[in-house]
Amino acid sequence: MNFHRPPHTFVGQVELKVMDLERSLTFYQEIIGFKVLEKTESKALLTADGKNPLLIIEQPANVTTKEPRRTGLYHFAILLPTREDLGKVLLHLIQNNIPLGASDHLVSEALYLDDPDGNGIEIYADRPAETWDWNNGEVKMVTEPLDGQGVLEEGKGQPWTGLPSDTLMGHIHLHVSELKKTEEYYTNGLGFEVVTRYGGQVLFISTGGYHHHIGLNTWNGVGAPPTPENSVGLKWFTLVLPSEEVRQKTISQLKDIGAFVREEDGIVETKDPSENKIRLVVVE
Repeated sequence: MNFHRPPHTFVGQVELKVMDLERSLTFYQEIIGFKVLEKTESKALLTADGKNPLLIIEQPANVTTKEPRRTGLYHFAILLPTREDLGKVLLHLIQNNIPLGASDHLVSEALYLDDPDGNGIEIYADRPAETWDWNNGEVKMVTEPLDGQGVLEEGKGQPWTGLPSDTLMGHIHLHVSELKKTEEYYTNGLGFEVVTRYGGQVLFISTGGYHHHIGLNTWNGVGAPPTPENSVGLKWFTLVLPSEEVRQKTISQLKDIGAFVREEDGIVETKDPSENKIRLVVVE
């Protein structure tokens, strides 16, 4: 089952602010495996399939380094088609001496790393959806050690050749300042459903029964301030809606709860209660 196409709502693109565009381009091409779709002096659009941008990196004027204990990006998550692909990536990262975290979440197997500016990245492969354990509308997720040897064996020692063309932006995980208003915004405003809660500090939300399209946590502290406008970090991400009718309904729901919505030059932008910016787009 594909959770990243209509009728579901899902994350499409992520735009990051970086300190040094050329340094980041080298990393995202040689270590992560993106291809450059378009490039200017200050911005690059990165793709897996050669047609559709998944990640945009920009070096703003007067950019400043990442500040600790702020809201904003925890990580964006690149979804690979198969466990075999994950095995190839793992071998590639090990061969390049990249510092890694790794976890088994039952629903998926994941690798964690940072880009040169400290922006968090997850690279993961899902287990088959029919193996996920649901109980009373919540999916069971854990954080256990990854069977790294098993993942490597799945890759069969095959050479890494970059990201597969059917790689997706699987989800995004955000630092937020609190959870009550945040939950209202994402559920009543954007139409997501809560699928997992962890200890009063984390919400996982999705549409269509995915394990999560968005993660939300208060690990940087309740009341954490937003990331400054010119700081390294998340600029915005897109939510892909299944139709213009759904987008207009979503805009109305956001306005009903008093959320920020701006429509300008065909771009619909909203902000969650922690100032994380989201663009609402319609699937093409």
